[in-house]
Amino acid sequence: MALSISAVVLLAIVVFMLCRKSGLKAGHAAVCVLLGFYLASSSLGPTIHQVTKSATDVISNIKF
Repeated sequence: MALSISAVVLLAIVVFMLCRKSGLKAGHAAVCVLLGFYLASSSLGPTIHQVTKSATDVISNIKF
């Protein structure tokens, strides 16, 4: 059985859980979101995308 979930959805769940359980404030989460947008539009954006894609390819090739 293959499970496909968007990285955005997964990260949103993680941030929600951190807000609820670990005391992450909504303001801190908003700063993290803004940082993500600025990183995506910077020169590091393509590199971060490639590293993330490579990591997901490695994980998806693991046989259970």
